[in-house]
Amino acid sequence: MENVKWHEQSYLRWVALFITSGTLLCCALPILLVSMGFGAVVASLNFNVPGLLFLAEYKLWTLSLSALLLLFLAWVIWRPNQSCPADLELAAHCQTAKRWNQRVFWLSSIIWCIGFFFSVLLLPLRIYFGF
Repeated sequence: MENVKWHEQSYLRWVALFITSGTLLCCALPILLVSMGFGAVVASLNFNVPGLLFLAEYKLWTLSLSALLLLFLAWVIWRPNQSCPADLELAAHCQTAKRWNQRVFWLSSIIWCIGFFFSVLLLPLRIYFGF
């Protein structure tokens, strides 16, 4: 059996999804809830989930780390000189895994963009447009 290289590990996509979901929880969800008038829910979440305050306090670090991880995952997915095995069954599994990697990557990227918009861009845009 062949040795699986570090860049062929399937857990990388789930790590990227988990970390980018952290940006959604720390940055986008609280701002969205407060904007909708659910400030008490955010206060309760901050009191009951201790790691949420840490992520919110260091949101730029959280966003930067998750962006770097997404860039690394993009390199893993679309790096040059990739090939699938010659066996038809293994090649089908390889293509399925590549499609799932791309889907998880795009889902993670959307989550990151939502977190970035709500935590970095929303307040300056509201001030600029006078909302």
